[in-house]
Amino acid sequence: MSGCVSLLQMSHEMERPSVQTSPIIPKPRGRRALYATWGFIVLCIFALYHMEKSWHHPAEYITFYFAALQIGALLRGVCNFMEEIQHVQSRYRSSWWRVVVACLSPSLHRHMLLLLISVCAYMALFGDTGLQLFLNLILLCLCQLLSFAFGLQSPSAVEMSEICEKNNRNVAHGLAWSYYVGYLKLVLPRLKDLISEFNRANNNLLKCKETWKLHILLPVSCEIYDDLQKADSHIQYWKDLPALQLDRAGTKWRSYKQSIYTILGEDKKLNYCIVEYAPPLQSLYAMSQDESAAFSREDRLEQAQLFCRTLGEILQHSKECAGCYRLIVYEESGDSDSHFLSKEILRHIRQQHLEEYTMCEGNHESTTFLSTEPNILISDSELPRPLRSDGF
Repeated sequence: MSGCVSLLQMSHEMERPSVQTSPIIPKPRGRRALYATWGFIVLCIFALYHMEKSWHHPAEYITFYFAALQIGALLRGVCNFMEEIQHVQSRYRSSWWRVVVACLSPSLHRHMLLLLISVCAYMALFGDTGLQLFLNLILLCLCQLLSFAFGLQSPSAVEMSEICEKNNRNVAHGLAWSYYVGYLKLVLPRLKDLISEFNRANNNLLKCKETWKLHILLPVSCEIYDDLQKADSHIQYWKDLPALQLDRAGTKWRSYKQSIYTILGEDKKLNYCIVEYAPPLQSLYAMSQDESAAFSREDRLEQAQLFCRTLGEILQHSKECAGCYRLIVYEESGDSDSHFLSKEILRHIRQQHLEEYTMCEGNHESTTFLSTEPNILISDSELPRPLRSDGF
């Protein structure tokens, strides 16, 4: 056992970079913004407590501001409702109730309650007559409408990104689920049976069962080669696994097959590996090249990162796909290393051999969905770890 630990430590020391860089796969957003909000609330209350002798003046402003917020939310819903009227049949299946729900805030009842409380508190604090109250409400409406007209209350890019991530409405989420449901969920559970069939016909060529996996290449740049040999001359196509044929979407005996490649190492030895790119990344790259998609390079990078994270999370929770895949997320080397990709694949193969050796010695450490170069995801154990906010 001690020999196994020494071997792992020596391998990890050789592969650990001297400079620790930031990860390229973003973690899900946490709750720091909410904590910061409450922190600033406490600071404001503390400042008011020491600066204001009377709470009457702050109460007037707070009441006025809350009334403005609730009126603004209602006005925004009404303005949106005027636009959605013409889409009631095509978008809402002729249901006016759906239009109302879509236009107004999900917390409408809270807005109405706060508005009622604010108006009552406003009348009690300011003691205005009905005419003066009506005039002030008109001024509030005018300020809110001007704010909407000039786009001063539009959500920021961070807020839009957070909304899309929390509701799984990014392009990356759709592509990841499509890739999983339409391909990986079909082929991965049957992969080891196909490898066994291949070995029987090819003198047990793929001996190491720890590498009986589909190695999925995930370049964050989305630059994908149709021929892996063009990406790295040390990677050569060798043979195909037996094809998996299924009836899918009206096509009889649709064929799914994976290719086996030889990877030439620095020691001039050949390693056999089932490897392929994730095609959805090619779609992201094509979208960034098409003007009609309005998809910038920054959008492509963000969606590629989210695709890698989402795919990993999906596969991590898929029992039928467990132990049948290995995700290789990488960022192309900045230097002109023409054999970067083959070295990256071989690093993963070596790591799987080490994991097999460790398992044989009785060290059953659990692994998770993503295994990457330490300069991408750095952990104390150098083993794959989940990309969650509590995983780092």
